[in-house]
Amino acid sequence: MFEALKSFDTNILNFLHNNLQSTFMDKLMSFMTFLGNGGLIWIIISVALIISKKYRKAGIMAAAALIIGTLLGEIILKNIIKRPRPYMDMPLLQIIIPKLSTYSFPSGHTVAAFAVAGVLAKTIHKSAVPVFLLASLIAFSRAYLMMHYPSDVVAGAILGLACSWVVLRLSKNKRFKIIRIN
Repeated sequence: MFEALKSFDTNILNFLHNNLQSTFMDKLMSFMTFLGNGGLIWIIISVALIISKKYRKAGIMAAAALIIGTLLGEIILKNIIKRPRPYMDMPLLQIIIPKLSTYSFPSGHTVAAFAVAGVLAKTIHKSAVPVFLLASLIAFSRAYLMMHYPSDVVAGAILGLACSWVVLRLSKNKRFKIIRIN
């Protein structure tokens, strides 16, 4: 099963590399990945929301989902699964951003993006389209730039959305007063 998944992932990466690569896409995808580095854009958005009295609860929940996603994805899953990055398995690929020494599964950029996007889409309805568009572009950039296999990105989106769901559920539970802000 894992060989079939790896073959499927590799075929998608080869398709991206052979059919979508251009100077414009290289620059756009490099910028999108830069926005997601270290969850920076999502941290900035969360802090900005926390500062705003009107959106403080949304900001706290977004930050909580981001923290949970980071703990589960970066600290636990990557170190259990230890999947090599695509450029380690496909050494002939030309990589246009710095290589990383961390593992590939799941995509941390994608976990962070979808964890925050899931919370914001539910708490600030008018943000749903822009945050999911940004999250999707950041996620796509990770496969485009050969930093992750497509299945790493899909798993990252699922994990991120699961983290947002957990935080949203906890925010409705009276026992978790820290998240219940009026």
